[in-house]
Amino acid sequence: MRTETERASLASPEPDAEPGPKRHKNPVTRFLGEMPGLIIMSLLLAILIKTFLVQAFYIPSGSMENTLQINDRVLVSKVPYYFHDPQRGDIIVFTDPDPSKQPQRSTIGGAVHWLFAGIGFQKPDDEDFIKRVIGVPGDTVLGKNGKVFVNGVAIDEPYTKGSTSDFGPVKVPDDMYFVMGDNRQNSQDSRYGLGVIADPRKMPGIGFIPRDNIVGKAWVIVWPKQNWAGL
Repeated sequence: MRTETERASLASPEPDAEPGPKRHKNPVTRFLGEMPGLIIMSLLLAILIKTFLVQAFYIPSGSMENTLQINDRVLVSKVPYYFHDPQRGDIIVFTDPDPSKQPQRSTIGGAVHWLFAGIGFQKPDDEDFIKRVIGVPGDTVLGKNGKVFVNGVAIDEPYTKGSTSDFGPVKVPDDMYFVMGDNRQNSQDSRYGLGVIADPRKMPGIGFIPRDNIVGKAWVIVWPKQNWAGL
């Protein structure tokens, strides 16, 4: 049989010790601790978007007037050319088909340059151009009497500024594109560099554009706001 002391002990157990106060982490400290990870994720996301989806470009010259003005900013989509090749009339951005010698960088220096160029903080080594596609692979392009003929047919070009000088004819090779600026009297484009046009000014030429050099298709002007328009 249990004694009175044992019964009292079973009926009235000792209360647990009072729990200590909960400690809450300072929200500012928590945010600062998470900031490096957020910055890295933001940079990676920006690079992925620029590399595979959409990229913004600045218009530095008047070679595409009056379609594009100096200081315009355009968005260039890379998605369409995942599914089909560039077509006549497309306004495209492409890298210099004859790039200058690449600067010598260490492994770390090259990685840093790639990162900052990817997010737009540094200029890429190779210059970018923006022009309109006139001839696609297999086309024969000719300039005559102020008009451009593709495969013997004069094309309608309401977007041009100034008349087109005589050139060609020239046949576009496989995997190459013939491009011109809309400002026909002030555009460094495919007419120059192929020896198909009289050029007393000795303008530097870019010749045909390889398919692999094409970055994407310009589709909208986003700045300045008074120039907002689709392309």
